[in-house]
Amino acid sequence: MKRVSTIALTLALFSSCQATPNIENEKIVIPKESQQLLMVTTKDWNEKEGTLQRFEKVDMKWSRVGKPISIILGRNGLGWGVGLHTIPKDAKYIKKEGDGRAPAGLFSLGNGFGYSSFKIDFPYEVYKRTDHCVDDSNSEWYNRIVDSTTVKKDYKSFEHMRLKNELYKYGITVNHNKEQKKMAGSCIFIHIRSGNGRGTAGCTAMREGDIVEVLKWIKEDKRPLLLQLPHDEVVKKIGDDSLL
Repeated sequence: MKRVSTIALTLALFSSCQATPNIENEKIVIPKESQQLLMVTTKDWNEKEGTLQRFEKVDMKWSRVGKPISIILGRNGLGWGVGLHTIPKDAKYIKKEGDGRAPAGLFSLGNGFGYSSFKIDFPYEVYKRTDHCVDDSNSEWYNRIVDSTTVKKDYKSFEHMRLKNELYKYGITVNHNKEQKKMAGSCIFIHIRSGNGRGTAGCTAMREGDIVEVLKWIKEDKRPLLLQLPHDEVVKKIGDDSLL
């Protein structure tokens, strides 16, 4: 707690002496209606490995749930994405299409998904090989999952939502770049990690047993969110001490 207070004081003094935007306006505020949080932290912006800790709000304070989960992110680390936060004006790393970085910031979750039915208290979709997530930013369907048999295929690149391996056997869609901003990044999921240790193209991956546990835990009425940041950014950007 002493460390947090010292950093907050330092930032306040710096803000008052500089002709730059108010740092307080760039704080990440977790909506009051959200009662579940998946918080992913790494040691720095370029680190591909990190930890996911679940939190649940109890009596207006966040409490840890379960043990930390080992995860792997984009092969090049993190970059500020488009979500429920303001991207700092001095941001050094900003997520771009194909950059191998996972999006940093605060995001709502879309739906669970997989290769077969799975009864949970959260929206869930069973995807087929013909379901495509479009990563062509010139397409009407950019950053959307579509049934390729029913839409006009105006895209040149995409990924199958049912792979020939098990990586998408279970997953969760992340609401990153919902506005379909060109080249801002697309098709961001939480899914099963591979065994190669090289990092993902921009997703957050974990062991199968861990993602199954997360899927069973999240509840639609608790409006779960994903927060992804290097540890030092959590200290600077999050005003809720119960998450530190």
